[in-house]
Parts: sequence; structure tokens; C-alpha cells
Amino acid sequence: MSAQVHSLGCRLNISEAEEMRAMLSAADDLVVVNSCAVTSEAVRQTRQTIRRLRRANPDARLLVTGCAAEVERDMIAAMPEVDGLVANQAKLDPRSWNAPATFKRPAPRYSRAFVQVQNGCDHACTFCIIPQGRGASRSLAVTQVLREVERQVSLGLSEVVLTGVDLTSWGADLTDAPGLGTLCEAILAEFPTLPRLRLSSIDGAEVDDRLFELLAHEPRMMPHVHLSLQSGDDLILKRMKRRHSRADAVRLVERLRMHRPDLGLGADLIAGFPT
Repeated sequence: MSAQVHSLGCRLNISEAEEMRAMLSAADDLVVVNSCAVTSEAVRQTRQTIRRLRRANPDARLLVTGCAAEVERDMIAAMPEVDGLVANQAKLDPRSWNAPATFKRPAPRYSRAFVQVQNGCDHACTFCIIPQGRGASRSLAVTQVLREVERQVSLGLSEVVLTGVDLTSWGADLTDAPGLGTLCEAILAEFPTLPRLRLSSIDGAEVDDRLFELLAHEPRMMPHVHLSLQSGDDLILKRMKRRHSRADAVRLVERLRMHRPDLGLGADLIAGFPT
């Protein structure tokens, strides 16, 4: 049996799982669970998945990584089905798996590629456990991002989606703290034949002027934003320790739609936040 990677949770986990599958392609009798801990239900599903995979693969080595392996480390490690844990921040490091430093990535199955440019989060929203699972915000340098985009473009992919835990905080930890708009400008300038550049979930409170101008006027920037809103009530937003108000969110969308009436809008909303 070759290595299996089973991923739960967010788009970032899905993107990282693809990288791990390529990294571990030469491994035998290995099962990896890339876990999620965003809710208690996610942890329950992680434990359920571990048990199911152990029953299906009784002789394989079963390792767990991801957010549940950080947030619920003792609980997951104590499961008799689990042979070991790999730190979430180390799961894309081949040394963590005793894997070759270089490996061949498979041909893309889709026309869209997710490129992770940021990980972790420095905020302390009262509903969110992700900073405990992924640590402080960390940005890839522009040169690293361009290298990965170049690889994707060379494979013939027509759309690149920038993704991260707190995507719009990209650059805050880099020299001179460039904003996400600067990174998007660099990608579009470096790859003039790239048809489409898209952003995953963004925080409206962090949209810088350059990013706004690109979303409003650049035809290769997809007219789509997925906002991390969580609530439309100012009191709830305050108790969540969010950094925007209802009026801020409405104003941002109105400004964008003034320039791009075809703008598609998505949002994360929490129902039943305890007050």
C-alpha cells in the first residue's frame, strides 16, 4: 500500500494535503490524517476518521498532523490507533516524514491552483481556536510566491488562487510590511499571460489601497470576494473581537460594486454566537 493522506477542514488543509501526497508518494504502508479543530464537531470527525482508517489499514503506520494534533495533542496522542503526531507547522517539511528533500509533483487535475502565501494568525477573535493550531502569522517572501506561481503557470493552469489562514495580513511580518496588494501586483506583472488571479477569504479590515484598486479595476483579478464577516450585528462583532463594524463591511462592498457591478460576494457567518 502506498501512502494515503486524508484531509479534513479548510481549503488550506486541502492545499497542504496535495503537497503532502506528492512528498510522501514513495512511502509505503503509511496513513496520514490532516486534522481539523475549528469546532468540537471537527475534532469528533477527526477521531472518527482515525478509527475508520485504522480499521481499514490495520498494519499501516498511522500519523496525525493538522490543527487537532496541536489543539488536542494529548487526546489524539492517547488514541491507540495513532502511531505518532507531526507538528502542524512542520508538516510540509520533508524532514518531518523522513522523505526526500526533492520530489516530483503530479500533473494538475484542474485548471485552478491554490497557492498558499501565508499561514497562522496574530488576532484573538473570541470564537476562533486557529491561532493555537497554526501559530503566529507567517508570510512567504515575494520571491517564494513568484517561484510557486511560475511552477503552476508552467503546467498550463489558467487560474491561481492565493490562500492563507489570514490572507490579507500577508506581508505584515516581512521587511517594510508590504500589503497583499503589492504581492498581487508583483504576480500580475511577472506573469502577464496568467488569465486569472483570485483571492480566497479576506478580512475587509485589512484591505489596503493597492488591493482595493486591483479588485476594482484590474480585469485579471477575479470579481469575487469572500469576506470573513462572522456577524452583521455590531454588539456581536465587538464581543467577537472583530476589527470591523457592520457599516465598514457594507461600505467596502458598496465601493467595490460601484466599480465592478458584477462582483460576486461570499461570506463566513456564525449563527448562534453565545452572548
